[in-house]
Amino acid sequence: MHEKDMVFDVLSGTKASLASYAKVITECDNSQLRQTFQQMRDGDEKFQYDLYKIAASKGYYHPAPPANGQDISCLKNTLQESGRWS
Repeated sequence: MHEKDMVFDVLSGTKASLASYAKVITECDNSQLRQTFQQMRDGDEKFQYDLYKIAASKGYYHPAPPANGQDISCLKNTLQESGRWS
């Protein structure tokens, strides 16, 4: 397995873990356990971002180009109209 493939595999697994943390945190009633999961999530988010920066620096990952101002305004207006953006 090539390094690039391993990086993508770890990034993919970390993204899946982050999604699971979100669900567990929202359903957790025990405050200590909830805090533990939040700390684990925070650590995984930092790890994912650090690994992403390494992958990008090696040319393994190319993010989408930035959205233009018109697209951003359109999305913002849609969210405001739906009540999801204050």
